[in-house]
Amino acid sequence: MALASDRQHVEHEMADLTNPRLICIKGFLFLLCGLMSAALLVLSMPGWRNAFLLCTTVWGFCRFYFFAFYVIERYVDERCRFSGLIDFMRFFMQHRGNSYADKPPPREEPGVRITDC
Repeated sequence: MALASDRQHVEHEMADLTNPRLICIKGFLFLLCGLMSAALLVLSMPGWRNAFLLCTTVWGFCRFYFFAFYVIERYVDERCRFSGLIDFMRFFMQHRGNSYADKPPPREEPGVRITDC
C-alpha cells in the first residue's frame, strides 16, 4: 500500500476552454445548477417572500458581476480587465481612495498592451 508521501507530486496546468460548443454546455450547466439550487431552496422554505428574496439576491449578484467585468472596463478605465471577482476585489482594496475622475488613464506604449491595472 502506497503512502501519500511516497507518491510523486505532479502539477497539471489547466488549459483555457476554447471550444464554443463546450463553452455553451458549461454555461447551461451553470444555469441548471442555479435553477436546481433555487428550486431546492424554495421547496425547503416555501413562500412568496423567500422566492422574492432569492430572486432579488440573484439579480443583485448578477448586476455586481456585470459592474465588475463590463462597466469598470467600459466606463472607468479600459485597462482594467479582471480574471475573476477576487482580482476585482484585490484591485479595489489596493486602490481605495484613488479618484479616476481627476486623472486620465495613462497612455499605453506602442506595442505594449496593459492588461493589469
